[in-house]
Amino acid sequence: MPSSRRTPALVAAAASAAAAFTALTPTVASAHGAVFNPVSRIAACYAEGPETPKSQVCKDLVADSGTQPLYDWNEVNIANADGNHKALIPDGKLCSANREKYRALDWARTDWPATAVAPGTFGFKIRVTAAHSGTMTMYVTRQGFDPTKPLKWSDLDPTPVAVYNTSRTATDGYYAFDGNLPSRTGRHLVYMVWQRNDSPEAFYSCSDVTFGGGAANAAPGTATTTTTAATTAGTAAAKAPSEAAIAAGAPLSTVSHAGHGGDERPPALSAEAAGTPSSPLPLALAGAGALAAFGAGSLLLTRRRDQS
Repeated sequence: MPSSRRTPALVAAAASAAAAFTALTPTVASAHGAVFNPVSRIAACYAEGPETPKSQVCKDLVADSGTQPLYDWNEVNIANADGNHKALIPDGKLCSANREKYRALDWARTDWPATAVAPGTFGFKIRVTAAHSGTMTMYVTRQGFDPTKPLKWSDLDPTPVAVYNTSRTATDGYYAFDGNLPSRTGRHLVYMVWQRNDSPEAFYSCSDVTFGGGAANAAPGTATTTTTAATTAGTAAAKAPSEAAIAAGAPLSTVSHAGHGGDERPPALSAEAAGTPSSPLPLALAGAGALAAFGAGSLLLTRRRDQS
């Protein structure tokens, strides 16, 4: 067969090799953090273990939505929010950011694991897998909030309890800052809006808290990732994931655990994460590269045979 007749076959083979490379390269979504103090709903359920949750609400979440939302604990975002939070997120969908994947986070239940807090200075702590320049605003629900009803924008006290300007670096993978919790009683929600200023992307979070149990808030700048016991009857104390748990679950996540763009870098992990499983991404890339190289080699060999 003349070489000219082989041209379409060569082009097709090259296209197939390129397609195989693309198919084997994981598509990594942007996703970059969750509130660890007071512990957010998704972080609390991830800490229990996606495969073996302990609390009934986390068991129900997995039964409804599967384990992937928990492995993707750092992804509750809207890529093109650009400050239009109320326009993009309807009442009743605040905790999920109106994303179907995270719909269970909107459940109006009183058995979500909670953090016991008291009025006064509170040390907020947010675990980030990529630091971004922007503004993190923390709200708390008004007195009289009914936790058996879905969260509405009007349920939030319009005066933030904390506003923090985030940078492209995060010490040991955390943003830590102080806020001031107002006088409240009973169960409430702390709601976070983190709007980047270098991108339209924004992140959201709901954390269940209980007031009135005599709990002492974390000292300024020393918020911990293990909370005091929740005081509402039948409510489990929320616990944040350990660094070892974060690292162990990263290979099962569909979202990035690293920085991207500009001078952003993944925050350094604590020593606790040392020796944990690494991401399967390099293996996937290596396999794809080998397949592409094989395809290229096959084309070269075919050309040489045609010329001989």
